[in-house]
Amino acid sequence: MLADCQSFYASVEKAERPEYRDLPVVVAGDPERRSGIILAACPIAKSYGITTAERLGESISKCPNLVIIRPRMQLYIDISLMITRIYQSFTDLVECYSIDEQFLDVTGSLHLYGSPEELARIIQNRIQAETGIYTRFGIAENKILAKTACDNYAKKNESGIYVLSKEKLHETLWTLPVTKMFMVGSRMTRHFNAMGMETIGTVAETPLEKLKLMMRRKFGKNSDINAELYWRIANGIDDSPVTPGTHQVAPKTVGHMMTLPRDYGKLEEIKVVLLELTELVCQRCRGKGYMGHVVSVGCMGADYDRPTGFSRQMKMDDPTNVTNQVYRAAVELLVRHWDGHPVRKVGISLSQFSDDNEYQLSLFDPHREKTMALERATDALKEKYGDSVILRAVSVSPAGQALHRSEKIGGHYK
Repeated sequence: MLADCQSFYASVEKAERPEYRDLPVVVAGDPERRSGIILAACPIAKSYGITTAERLGESISKCPNLVIIRPRMQLYIDISLMITRIYQSFTDLVECYSIDEQFLDVTGSLHLYGSPEELARIIQNRIQAETGIYTRFGIAENKILAKTACDNYAKKNESGIYVLSKEKLHETLWTLPVTKMFMVGSRMTRHFNAMGMETIGTVAETPLEKLKLMMRRKFGKNSDINAELYWRIANGIDDSPVTPGTHQVAPKTVGHMMTLPRDYGKLEEIKVVLLELTELVCQRCRGKGYMGHVVSVGCMGADYDRPTGFSRQMKMDDPTNVTNQVYRAAVELLVRHWDGHPVRKVGISLSQFSDDNEYQLSLFDPHREKTMALERATDALKEKYGDSVILRAVSVSPAGQALHRSEKIGGHYK
């Protein structure tokens, strides 16, 4: 089954602030400036036509008495983890799909609770009682059908629970327009419609080889994989298991990119942000126990009609997660490839990892052990007291962004 928390951010805020229970509430970028986009809207707000990802100004024009709340990402993460622990008390097969959606394989638990619907209702009631969050459940024999059941049926019925049987797809899923199919957006909908496929059923009932041929004609010879993917989704075929810890895998790259609040036109300004991002990336690598051999730097201008900037990488002499060493290589790339045009977005990443328990000693860097010990100490301080507890001097200059960024998680306020 797929469990989905209704209007998650907005629901958390309503649970925390009962006085807003009967009011239209949205969580959005910056309430004071009345700017940004809608991250979540409660059902009352949605009844005014407000949708996720629309501009806040548009939402206010639809509902002048809208309650706008600045996001509190750390709170949402904490509540999400609390809900995860509730799921895990019913089954150990819980796979995170997003902050508000999780797959549960309850096959081994049903003998304790009865039918899947009964178990979903028990979980639903417990989450409501302990967190104040309303959850919906799509139930099916595999993940793709569970997701489809939740999005197209459970979110629209009174109980918030729906069982989608594979034997009855011709009566349910196949009657829906193709735009309702998982992983089909507006552009792909137009392509399917141009091929004469108006419903999910027409995609499902088209022989696979014929669908491949049709998509080859439209997209080229490399479209066979996508053709089979859409055909399998339409037919409700999914062999992937529910996998706990699916995101806990060794990364191939650790990086960070940020959009700047204004154009940075001076090299010294860009170097400040580059140093801050390098420190953040190296801190994450040290926390994971990795050293990177390849550093990549990217800069982008603000004018999308006339794009400027670069993205380049270089291999360092030795793998490292020491900030100053990575920063020297990053600055070398910046100086070599920056064209002098104003920069609005800066990013840096490390890749080609090795374990930081073993590294090559260098005659040219006799203080490496002390530097690494110092950085581990500052990492511990930041872990305990927050990233802003200790900053480099340049970060309090007008170009610095570290202090502002320390107030956010994933680009949103904590």
